[in-house]
Amino acid sequence: MRQFLKAGMGLAACFAVAAGVAGAQQAARTPMATLPTADQVLAKYVQAVGGKAAIEKLSSRVTKGTVDPGGGPVLGLEINEKAPDKFLSQVDVPGLGAVRQGFDGTVAWESNPQQGVQELGGTMLAAARRNAQFYRWLRMRELFAKLDVPGTTKVGDREAYVLEATPQAGYAERFYFDTETGLLLRREYKVDGPDNVIAFEMYYDDYREVDGIKLPFALRRVGPDNVLLLRYSEIKHNVALDDARFAKPAIP
Repeated sequence: MRQFLKAGMGLAACFAVAAGVAGAQQAARTPMATLPTADQVLAKYVQAVGGKAAIEKLSSRVTKGTVDPGGGPVLGLEINEKAPDKFLSQVDVPGLGAVRQGFDGTVAWESNPQQGVQELGGTMLAAARRNAQFYRWLRMRELFAKLDVPGTTKVGDREAYVLEATPQAGYAERFYFDTETGLLLRREYKVDGPDNVIAFEMYYDDYREVDGIKLPFALRRVGPDNVLLLRYSEIKHNVALDDARFAKPAIP
């Protein structure tokens, strides 16, 4: 369970919705004339999940499911999101308590029964600010300083466009979009660990339509020393969520 606390704090589903795992396939360099632009790849993704109008009809999301850390009990998971930029994830660890991460629009924080409440800064704050954006896929040009499509590669048996996204602050990310369906298949990102930078991969599968948009119900996060399986059982939109639930808890 300690391993889960060490490696699983950046769930978010999710702050973190990975890179550089041994054996990961590198992007193939394709002649630039044959590649779509970053804006075209993102537009195809937005259309694939339901379109801009359908996305903008939603103002909040509550996701419930489980996290399987491997080699231990399956844990309960709940994620709350609220437009424009509020986020809260909670994982319930039997015999220990709740592991939580949140962003209230300004402050990023995490809490767990062993270490208490901590405010996040630096690259973790920058990533939280980007990832908490409810309409992030409509605002990628604002959230990242540079977007580029260097080539294509295989994700499993699917061909994917590689989108490199470089932020003003923090680490660059890579997103892999199915060349046929337009859907997101994989994301690579990095976070600051206690002693070094940790690379992760997140895989997205089992897309289902909920309130007019497609969302993945099965996610797999691959890290340097563990694999987390996230399975969603319920997703609800436009749920009334009080801003107070996203605020950093008071320190006793």
